[in-house]
Amino acid sequence: MTGAHFADRLATAVEAKQSRVCVGLDPTADRLPPNVRQQAEAEVGPGPQAAAHALWLFNRALLDAVAPYAVAVKPQSAYYEMHGWPGIAALERTIAYARSAGLLCILDGKRNDIASTAEAYAQAYLADGPLGCDALTVNPYLGSDGIRPFVAACAAHGRGLFVLVKTSNPSSDELQDLVLEGSPLWLGFGRVLHERVAALVSEWGADHLGSCGYSSVGAVVGGTHPDAVARLRERLPHTWFLVPGFGAQGAGSQEVAAAFDGNGRGAIVNSSRGIIFAYQATDLSRAYAPQEFAEAAAEAARVMRDEINAALA
Repeated sequence: MTGAHFADRLATAVEAKQSRVCVGLDPTADRLPPNVRQQAEAEVGPGPQAAAHALWLFNRALLDAVAPYAVAVKPQSAYYEMHGWPGIAALERTIAYARSAGLLCILDGKRNDIASTAEAYAQAYLADGPLGCDALTVNPYLGSDGIRPFVAACAAHGRGLFVLVKTSNPSSDELQDLVLEGSPLWLGFGRVLHERVAALVSEWGADHLGSCGYSSVGAVVGGTHPDAVARLRERLPHTWFLVPGFGAQGAGSQEVAAAFDGNGRGAIVNSSRGIIFAYQATDLSRAYAPQEFAEAAAEAARVMRDEINAALA
């Protein structure tokens, strides 16, 4: 998969599909439709391995369903790791199938460590091994020496990063909104901690711009904080945003619209539960049976795409 610049590949996918949708693949075994669990047990037998196999069967059907409407998928590594090696095998198969379906695959691993360990993580997820993805979410709070190995791997392999800047969870302000008393203004970004992180993201990505004008080093900016989204968009004109929080967490198309530049570029918006478990929703065009989970996911992804596009028109 080594090749074209990640930011350019993402820009091309957004333009080709006229979509900014990213689907979070966060399946929990207890919410999987009964027919999927039954099929898994029939294929591999009852027990722990069947639970992991059910994740793969569920994901495969979802990927086929949402591929026309989404540009990317974002598996959350924890939901696979909890099943041990069979879960990791399901994650490997999901990554490979997503790529074969023409979807960019962003692993939500939030990895980081000291430089030597960061290098190992970078090779695991950003090189050409079985867990190699198009992009990886990373935690910046060890500083630059914990990020540079990831940036180097991105440059070597045509991959991307999304650095946690302002996350969508309710308690993010406990740390991310701390005011840095007596701190100088950082590149005009202000004195709030997440703004300092944003300045570092800009610095880390400055030498890695694609022809689309955006960097391979992106930022995670939660749609549940629309004021912060707008402020960071203005201050990070060359940074792709990965915007979580759409749907189940409360952000809608109007809240996430500020993440985009004046041409409707620069961001992709993630929805997880609202799409993958859409068959349990009551706000679609009709009621879906559990075995119709893929059809429901396709409708939810299409509606999300159209709502965001309308907000940007």
